[in-house]
Amino acid sequence: MKLVTIDLLRQVSEQARMAPRLRMNHNIHPANESRCHRLLNAVEPGSYIRPHRHLDPEKDEAFILMSGRLGIITFRDDGEVSGTVILSHQDGILAADIPHGVFHTALSLETGTVFYEAKAGPYLPLAEAEKALWAPAEEDPAVPAYLERLKNLCTT
Repeated sequence: MKLVTIDLLRQVSEQARMAPRLRMNHNIHPANESRCHRLLNAVEPGSYIRPHRHLDPEKDEAFILMSGRLGIITFRDDGEVSGTVILSHQDGILAADIPHGVFHTALSLETGTVFYEAKAGPYLPLAEAEKALWAPAEEDPAVPAYLERLKNLCTT
């Protein structure tokens, strides 16, 4: 049996704080080839997850908040925002399920944010049609300004 403990959440959060991309996965599934992926995703403020979608009809994606606060933003195909939600124990919204085909991103709104993610495997890099080409790539100098705009959507 694998357990998720407070100590594990702290450990993965510390690894995320030290990581160049300010995030860290802790896989619970045994391999990238596994048919069901379950993992902890520790994301610190300032980490950028480029908006993307999963086109495979089996790849709906579930996020369950374990600690911190997580903003989730969905987009229409043209990049217009279609929805925002904040997962927060304080506010009582703890999970979100993103249907396949929907562009989305997640951002940490406080230090120590960790969510449990579940989706179908196997792991495959995103295809071009799954990347939000209207959003900056991770290495683009426009990322800080774009990330700030996304953060503002979760604080208004």
